This record gives sequence, structure tokens and C-alpha cells, in this order.
Amino acid sequence: MSKKLIHTTFLLVALALLNIASQSYYKRIDLTSDHRYTLAPITKEVILNVNKELIITLYLEGDFPSEFKRLQIETKQFLEELSSENSFIKTQFISPDNQRERLIKAGMIPSQLTVKENGKLSNTIIFPWAEITYKNKTTIVSLLSNDMVQTQEDQLETAVENLEFSFVSAIHKLQEQKQKKVAVLSGNGELQDIQLYSFLSEITKKYRLAKFTLDSVERNPTKSVKDLQKFDLAIIAKPTKLFSEKEKLVLDQFIINGGKTLWMLENIQADTDSLYNGGKMLAYPRDLNLTDLFFSYGLRVNATLIQDLYAAKIPLATGNIGNKPQFQNLNWFYHPLVSGNPTHAITKNIAPVRLRFANQIDTIQNKLKKTPLLMSSMLTKKTGTPAIIELESIANEPKEEEYSSGFNIFSLLVEGDFNSMYAKRIKPFELNKFRKKSNHNKMIIISDGDIGRNQIKKGKPFDLAEDKWTGEMFGNKEFLLNAVDYLLDDTGVIELRNKNLKINLLDKKRAFEERTFWQFINIALPLFILSIFGCVFHYLRKRKYS
Repeated sequence: MSKKLIHTTFLLVALALLNIASQSYYKRIDLTSDHRYTLAPITKEVILNVNKELIITLYLEGDFPSEFKRLQIETKQFLEELSSENSFIKTQFISPDNQRERLIKAGMIPSQLTVKENGKLSNTIIFPWAEITYKNKTTIVSLLSNDMVQTQEDQLETAVENLEFSFVSAIHKLQEQKQKKVAVLSGNGELQDIQLYSFLSEITKKYRLAKFTLDSVERNPTKSVKDLQKFDLAIIAKPTKLFSEKEKLVLDQFIINGGKTLWMLENIQADTDSLYNGGKMLAYPRDLNLTDLFFSYGLRVNATLIQDLYAAKIPLATGNIGNKPQFQNLNWFYHPLVSGNPTHAITKNIAPVRLRFANQIDTIQNKLKKTPLLMSSMLTKKTGTPAIIELESIANEPKEEEYSSGFNIFSLLVEGDFNSMYAKRIKPFELNKFRKKSNHNKMIIISDGDIGRNQIKKGKPFDLAEDKWTGEMFGNKEFLLNAVDYLLDDTGVIELRNKNLKINLLDKKRAFEERTFWQFINIALPLFILSIFGCVFHYLRKRKYS
């Protein structure tokens, strides 16, 4: 048998063995520097719990501009990773052209993109949505952020970073057998439902929402303790009336027994509507009788107003043309425009948050972990109360030396084992199952009661993410929804929002200016090199055999 035949036989046998091995053993290797195709442990845990067919329908299909082609490719590759981990996960890619009306009715609102190619602007409509069906339940996933503050390039990078979180959180919600319950507390002068509609209407899409009044505490405090503990989270939105000791004990035992709390409050009476009506107002401390409760958690909300040179605008009448008043949007330093903590899952990649007459939060050393979520800029000024605030002051030129108070905390995440405030105090009423210390728990405190208050336009609630007068976009709604998700997340899925990827985008301006050079490099140069190689090869061959 010749050596050539032996080598050929050996090669065929090796290929056959390799083919058989590939059928029984499958492995994908992620060689990217940021490990973008490596699934997180919590992701694998969630998708391995899928025990029946789960269908993901992607509507991001069609001919897109190059930059959004990247999002399409990245999404497909991520879904392939999910399918490779669990064969129950099936994916399909469908063009939305023939079913746009149905998609819009299902809540999948299309996005309009403005694309500049070859120096020309063009508009493209896309449906950056996916639909997931599992065990007769369906949910939709948005692939592209609607944040108007971000550029399209930033939106694309955020979308690719959030792919894993968006799909895994949606799948996890479909797997849940029981929805978690959220209570909106009332009875202490909190915001009305219509003022919280934009925020609460989004919560109802994920959780069971109900109102809980603390008025019942006076009649039957023991029953109030039991009833409130049926909820997983309590939202306290801008209380204006003093909390009684009985009400505080009810809240204390709710927290000690594992209940999560989202506090939106302020210790100062100050309101923009009052300022508009009279041109000036008296800002004075508001006593909610919560100081000792928060002190036991290692924090204090001060009766101090913070002015920030990085501020949102308010409309003011600056003159008349004929009989019509003319308005101008001016910076109002009592409405800080604050950025979120870039390293935390709640605040990563959110737009700046607008606060109104916000107070300063101080922290006190104890065993609880405290993470700032919202902070002012360095250029701030503290205003003690009581103080008279005049609308005319908006015309005053700020003096930079007066705005030197540095960073101030406006929102704080507190985590750990909470101690009851009443462990060593006389209780306002007796409890049979009083607990002195909680297991690991968490709460979020925001020193602005209006952070979740939406405006009213023509008697209807306006979107919390936008100002109806100036048109500015804010991250208030996204921040609050992320806060709720974080507090109610017992698995760690929301930590996937912290995934960092670097998308290398094409420099369009440079590509347009140098297009002739790169066309020559990619088309003409390979042909030129090939022709030279052909001539040299022909010459050498002719020389050898002539």
C-alpha cells in the first residue's frame, strides 16, 4: 500500500471521528476581551429552569443602517447562546412589515431613526422588540432605549450591554408562579394616585399593586401589622403629616420581617406651585416624626435645601408681544439635575434625574451597608430653613464662590441586618410576635418627595420622564422602576445591568472623507497584487520549463 493511500485513509478516518465527536460534544469558546458571549451564572440558572418550549420571536429584521445592523447581529448571537444552553429555547426572526398594526396594539411601539450616510440624512422605521412565549404566557422585550437624552450611538451601546438583562429578566418573570405585591401607603398626606400614575402604571405591568392606608392603625394596630406584612414592598410617596408612634411601630416591624421600603420624602415644606402663585414663599422644616426611625438605620434627612448650578429649567414669562406673554426657560438652581451612581445596577446608564427642592442626606456609622445612588455636582450651595425663596432670584448671576458645598447625597440604598428601633424602648402597643432584628433586608431613601410626581396636562397625567413645559427628558421614571426591581429582586438578575461592553463604532465622517482611499485598498490593491503574483509565477514557470 503506498504512503499516499495510507495518508488519505488516515485523514478520512480522522474526519469521521471528529464529525462523530462534534455530534455528541458541543463547546463554544469566547475569545472577546470583554467576554460579551459568556453567560453569567444567574443567566444559566434562569434558562436551565426552562422545562417546556420557550419561543423568542425577534422583530428586528430587515435592511437596517450599518450601526443598527450591529444590534441585530449581537441580538441574534446572544439568542444563539441561550439556545445552545437549553434546547427548549427556540428563536425565530420575523419581518414586522406585514403585522405592524398588531405589534403596535401589543405595545411594541416602533422607533424612528435618523441616519446620515454618504452625507445625506434619511429616516428609517424599525421595531426593536422581541416577543417571548412560555407556558401560555407572553411578554415583550424592548431592545432599544427610548432615552431622548442619549445619542443614537449611546443608545446602541446601552442596548447591546442590556441584552442579557432584558431577556433574562423577562424569562424570569414568566417563570414566576406568584407575583410580588406592592403597597402604596396613604393616610399621612401622601401624593394622590393621579400624581403617581405614570410611575405606578408601569409597576402594575410586573407586580400586584394595592393601596394600604395607615388610618387603620388607630383602630386595630395588631391587625395592621399582619395585613402590611402580606406585601413585599411599601412605597411611601411624599408624606406631609406626622407619623404616630403606632404607625412607626407598624412600619418598623414590616421592615424587620423582611418588607422592602421605598421612601420618597422631604423634611421641608416647599412647593413650586406656591412659588408661581405668589412669586415668593416661605420654606420651613416639616416634622414627620421619622428622625429617630431613620437614625436607627444610620442616616438623617436634613432640613436643608440644596441649590446646584447643574439644574433643570422652569418656564418664566419674560415679556409680552401684543397680548401674548412670552416665556423663556431658565435654570432654577432649586431643581438639581443629578446623575446616578455609574457603578450600580439601579442607576447605570440612566438619564439625569430632576429633583425639586431636595434635601441633604447625612450618613451615620453603623453595620449597615450604605450606597449613594443620586448625588449633586460639586457646585452646590446649602440653604438653611426657614428661608424666604423668591422667584425673582432666578435673574441673579450666581457667584461661583458661594457654590462650594461639594457633593451632597440625595438618595441612599441601605442594606444589611436591620435592628428594631423599639428593641429597647417602650412600645406604643403590645405585639405577640415582636422581632428585634431582621435578616438581610434593603431599603431606598430619596430626599425629594416629588421625584415620582408626574405633571397633569388637561386633567390627565403626563409622562414622568418629560417636562410638559420645557420638553426636557429626565431619568426619574427609569430610576424609580429600577429601584423597585432591585428591592424586589431576590435572585440577582438586575445585577446583569452592570455588564460593560465596548462597541467599536465606525467614524462616519472619516469614512466619508477617505472613502476613495479605502475603496482602492479593498478593491484595486488586491487585484493589483494578484496580477503581479500571476506575472511572476508565469515568468518563473516559463523559465523553469523552457
